[in-house]
Amino acid sequence: MIPAAFDYVRPTDLETALTSLADGGEDAKVLAGGQSLIPMLRLRLAAPAMLVDVGGIGELRGVRDDGDALVIGAMTTHDDVMTNAMVREHAPMIAQATAVVADRQVRHLGTFGGSLAHADPAADLPGVALALDATFSIMGPGGAREVPASEFFVDYLTTALRPSELLMSVRVPKLPGWRVHYEKFSQMAQSWGVVGVAAAVRRSNGTVAEARVALTNMGPSPVRARAVEAAVAGAPATVEAMTEAAGRATDGTNPLSDGTASADYRRHLATVLTRRSLVAAAG
Repeated sequence: MIPAAFDYVRPTDLETALTSLADGGEDAKVLAGGQSLIPMLRLRLAAPAMLVDVGGIGELRGVRDDGDALVIGAMTTHDDVMTNAMVREHAPMIAQATAVVADRQVRHLGTFGGSLAHADPAADLPGVALALDATFSIMGPGGAREVPASEFFVDYLTTALRPSELLMSVRVPKLPGWRVHYEKFSQMAQSWGVVGVAAAVRRSNGTVAEARVALTNMGPSPVRARAVEAAVAGAPATVEAMTEAAGRATDGTNPLSDGTASADYRRHLATVLTRRSLVAAAG
């Protein structure tokens, strides 16, 4: 299909981009890598009056070390994130998850920030950002603001981004002493995950001192598995303890039934994948 008519601007600096978004208001849409937006335009599931292409703004790209955290520019491609040495060392779960985003062509065009801002419940990166307690740096007419991942994902395809605001970067804390693992189940290679689980575990003297677990596609937005985190805290770092804690994975979730899987099957997968992720992360 052919998209509905729209105006197109490609600013080369941040100030012009923000002005264009403000001029377009609620009828403007940011175009990053386009791997999610362009198919929606072609199917007329989205019909913005203006597209603001931010692909020419260099300051939105790249990864930098910020002491106790990494800062990843919103326009950094998946491939650049996945292969970045600092990401692989200090945020390996992001590298793991990015490596299974779609296919190679999409990873070379799609962007880290674009995937997060799109907020598809089946996407890999929102759950990882939630498990890592990432913070989103946003710029708009009212100035800059910081939004924690726990408040960024609001509902299905909905985030805390307001009209005329732009996601600038994502700050990911380094987790020295933690082990992480991302696990997802797909019906076929390079497809959306039926369910995904991001787990981070900090061990101390043979027990789990602290854990973070986030689930994807178990509701309209990523979910922290708080019951699992509480069950595993203080438990011995054994397969048996991780298996018992994983039994709480579906607490507080609201998975949908669709053409891919039933809600019951997603609950089963969440339990299985949580166990696998916890066992791997706990070492």
